[in-house]
Amino acid sequence: MAVELPKAIAEYFAADKQQPAEAVSHCFTEDAVVRDEGITNAGRSAIRQWKADTSQKYTYTSEPVAIAREGDRTIVTSHLVGNFPGSPLDLRYVFVLEGEKIAALEIAP
Repeated sequence: MAVELPKAIAEYFAADKQQPAEAVSHCFTEDAVVRDEGITNAGRSAIRQWKADTSQKYTYTSEPVAIAREGDRTIVTSHLVGNFPGSPLDLRYVFVLEGEKIAALEIAP
């Protein structure tokens, strides 16, 4: 059964599937923050670089399998399979939305 995602989050996963850093970065507000692998990336330019670096380092597929809400946060659990340590695994993507864009994203096990 497919998980029904808010538009901004669905666009993020669609862009991530294609892997272009520019498309992923446009899913975020200009001053958005992404936290991944213990590193904070602030601003669309830093997010674009984070995605470019991640795409060079890892090849993976990501399939959202669950969604939950906690206050203003939307938590998507996604099953990842790829060439990274611990593959396959489920990661939690914690999104904060601002209008039609993502204002914050934290990716954690």
